[in-house]
Amino acid sequence: MGKVYAVGVGPGSPKYVTGIVKEIIQNCDIVIGYKYTLKTIEVWTKGKEIYEITMSNQEESYQKILPELKDKTLVIPFTGDVNFSESEVVDRLIEIFGKVEIIPGISSIQVAASKAQVPLDKSKVITMHVTTPIEDKKLELQKALIDGFSVVLVPRPWPKQPDKHFMPSEIAFYLKENNFDTSQMKVHVFEAITTENETSFVGTVKDLEGKEFSDLSVMVFNQTSLDSYMNYRWQWEN
Repeated sequence: MGKVYAVGVGPGSPKYVTGIVKEIIQNCDIVIGYKYTLKTIEVWTKGKEIYEITMSNQEESYQKILPELKDKTLVIPFTGDVNFSESEVVDRLIEIFGKVEIIPGISSIQVAASKAQVPLDKSKVITMHVTTPIEDKKLELQKALIDGFSVVLVPRPWPKQPDKHFMPSEIAFYLKENNFDTSQMKVHVFEAITTENETSFVGTVKDLEGKEFSDLSVMVFNQTSLDSYMNYRWQWEN
């Protein structure tokens, strides 16, 4: 059995692909990934055996390549970080291939938090970008906001099933329905972050009502106030 790597390739710009991931891709034999993800790393995949997959055919592709591995190296690239929003796929890869080496990448949540100047160590990070029910995650969002945390959130695009579609507009209405004063809540929405098509929205959650955003969106609810070490100088001053 050859080697199998699941690697994070960053939010979209090749500049955010780490050195170790570049090296793994350059030395592999086979790459299987989604169109957007493959586009991010195309400069390093020339001459490789490449499979472009979708959600509907990924299982068939993984099973097809399994007998071919032997002494070959397979790379499955993921947008952002493999360890965020990808556990359902990674679990399946482990079921199919056995040993899978996971190499983390830079996530859109890290870049979005940086652009919004919201520290992750004082925030809650939530992803709705899963196929399983998200009712518990919705409650987690409410609790985080009530408790005064900033929230970095990946919404869920599912336009073919409106009851599962939970993008910025749906989130705005949901919070209003649950008695949040959305006209006072600061929010950023970044689309296609780090790429030449990047856009950003800054306003209130109420402003999101009825607005459409792409499936490459990440939200930041900003409830941060500056709290520097000068507020704790008693720790070193006599």
